[in-house]
Amino acid sequence: MNSPFIRFLLLNFFTEKSKQITVILFSIVIIFILSSVLFLSNSIHYSITEALKAQPDFIVQKIRGDKQIDISERLSDELIEIPSIAKVTPRVYGRYFVKPLGKSFLIVGVDFFDVQSHRALERLIDNSDLNGLFKSRDNMIVGAGVKRWLKENHYDNNLTFFTPKGKSITLKLFSILPKSSELVSSDMIIVPLDVARKILGVSKRKVTDFAFNVPNVLEWEIVTIKVSALDYDLRVINKKESYKVYSEYFDFKGGFFLSIFLIVLVSFSLILYQRYSQLYSIERRQIGIIRALGWSIKDTLKLKFFEALLVVFISYTIGVLLGYIFVYIFDAPILKNIFLGSFNLDIEPTFTPVIDIFLLSSIFLLYALPFIASVLIPVWKIATTNPKEAMV
Repeated sequence: MNSPFIRFLLLNFFTEKSKQITVILFSIVIIFILSSVLFLSNSIHYSITEALKAQPDFIVQKIRGDKQIDISERLSDELIEIPSIAKVTPRVYGRYFVKPLGKSFLIVGVDFFDVQSHRALERLIDNSDLNGLFKSRDNMIVGAGVKRWLKENHYDNNLTFFTPKGKSITLKLFSILPKSSELVSSDMIIVPLDVARKILGVSKRKVTDFAFNVPNVLEWEIVTIKVSALDYDLRVINKKESYKVYSEYFDFKGGFFLSIFLIVLVSFSLILYQRYSQLYSIERRQIGIIRALGWSIKDTLKLKFFEALLVVFISYTIGVLLGYIFVYIFDAPILKNIFLGSFNLDIEPTFTPVIDIFLLSSIFLLYALPFIASVLIPVWKIATTNPKEAMV
């Protein structure tokens, strides 16, 4: 491609700038919507993955009649005897409802002195010194949503819980879970195991589930079979299944938006195709003139191809940049509410920028291919006719 060709391309492009600006503005809107949805979806997946990294590999629950029931602590002795299971940690969790306000917190009781729990907490909270947590039994670690709820309802970093027996337990805020995990931990309160038992009314020798790790991923399936064989009503959930549940929920909404985008894109491409199929007389005359001057069909198509590519490049650059700013700087207002839906507590997630070549290429190709095709096919039909007929 030589300099005269570039000069002619730019001259022709700016001569028709009013037409090109209209197409570019519409294209920017389409690419902005597509990039915003894909950026948001990727960021949500990343946040879920990071949050689940601190979770144990497996959770064992007891289900009877579609209802989860408490498990005897003695099951831990049977679990630890299974080869490949590294560590078994008892947990107590459940919903604590604040009846006057209609809100609830997810109480998670863990053994702060347990080595596995200690390491998980170190990964979760930005506090290398957890000694203060162990010195007192009246500390709690809360999600970002709980912290905002405490502030909005004028609690001074303390919260009083009432047990099923009518007694009260007051806990002090020790630390806050990171905002990167807010999608799964917004309404979570982590407390000592025995305190969780009192708040939720769980018997001393009972727990709600057991958590354990299996270092060798290849042994996950056989471990699941062995644990399930211990009792008919045990349900074994691994980390991959938890991720799948979250992913399917958000992928459904992402797919819905993508379907709408494809409908809009196809409609836009059909409009462009129809518009170029009925080329204005001045454009038809232009194609006829350059063909009469000796331009081949290939050169004519090349001119229109790079003209369309220039429109795509400008639209793509501006649209993707606006999508990035909208999602990662302004945290996707309105769109995030549609994606995340309604939560027990209001969440204010910070979306981590997650951009890869595949994602950017997908956005480009999803728009560029139908756009360029809708332009070149009608132009090819005109270019293959007799130049005299084209100039009529």
